[in-house]
Amino acid sequence: MVPKFPTVRPSFHTVLKERVSDYFEQNKISTTGGWRIFSKAIILSVALVLLYIHLVFFTPAWYFGVLECILMGFVISFIGFNIMHDGAHGSFSNSPALNKFAAFTLNLLGGSAFMWNMKHNVIHHAFTNVHEVDDDLNGSFLLRLSEHQKRYKVHSFQHIYFWVLYAQLYIFWIFFSDYKKYFSGKIGDIPLKKMKWQDHLIFWKSKALFLFIYIVIPIMFAGWLNWLIGFIAITWVAGVVLSIVFQLAHTVEHTHFPLPDVVTGKMGDEWAVHQLKTTANFATSNKVISWFVGGLNFQVEHHLFPKISHVHYPAISKIVKQACEEYGVAYNEYAKMRHAILSHIHYLKDLGKPVVAYA
Repeated sequence: MVPKFPTVRPSFHTVLKERVSDYFEQNKISTTGGWRIFSKAIILSVALVLLYIHLVFFTPAWYFGVLECILMGFVISFIGFNIMHDGAHGSFSNSPALNKFAAFTLNLLGGSAFMWNMKHNVIHHAFTNVHEVDDDLNGSFLLRLSEHQKRYKVHSFQHIYFWVLYAQLYIFWIFFSDYKKYFSGKIGDIPLKKMKWQDHLIFWKSKALFLFIYIVIPIMFAGWLNWLIGFIAITWVAGVVLSIVFQLAHTVEHTHFPLPDVVTGKMGDEWAVHQLKTTANFATSNKVISWFVGGLNFQVEHHLFPKISHVHYPAISKIVKQACEEYGVAYNEYAKMRHAILSHIHYLKDLGKPVVAYA
């Protein structure tokens, strides 16, 4: 049964929406990304194309090649954070066509915008950290990400080996998880939205195009061994970067994993309060990190206002913080990225212990 959130009067969510809406009206600015996100899109896209051309058609010495592949793994992640993510939420541009194009950069990188929309926008954003609903918690059996999940002995060491698993995320995503969703027709236990014939065609054409661009052509021009080393370097780096940024948002020591009432199926808090309890920010004062991760270090603001571009999160975070102070709602935040990473490690270590007791 899909949980429901209670209707609360007065609603904290309504207060937040009114105050943020006033901010944009008073400053006469759009909620989309504007020139700031367009410039990032151009820089990152050009960087990816240049790296690809140099690696494939000008095959550098192996030591330079590996460094470029590592850089390419970062760039792929940053394109996902900055272009695809905003596009998928409709906040990249005022143009629906441009938003759709930005979202479809995921297809060019091996994923599926259709699957992402259902998994991320529809399920994860609505039911963040809800056991057996939020598919982001359903990783390998080697990872225990919630206190409600079954514990195995191997979890005693998950705070050590999780880096290896995170490195496999990108490969797992493009070669297994999308296909599992496609053929099962489900994401976790939730039925997949019915696919039109165009969706089926795009899914298979995108997967074939990825194989051709990232496997066939590189092997033809750079050789099988060079391709294998490069592909492993690219996907492992992208896997770690993508995993760690998203994990720091929800699986740290101070986030909650509430369950719905077993009888009514209702959650204990209204939706906005639920988002604040299950989400955390990190390194919000670091402009370099904010630029590269597409504002996903402001996950609180993103979850509350997913249709607002990440370029505005630093400004609206002040509004959200003020409202939280007034209404006595906790605001989870880590001053440094390393603090959030350490908290994630401690969280995994605690969940790996035989007895786990969280309030």
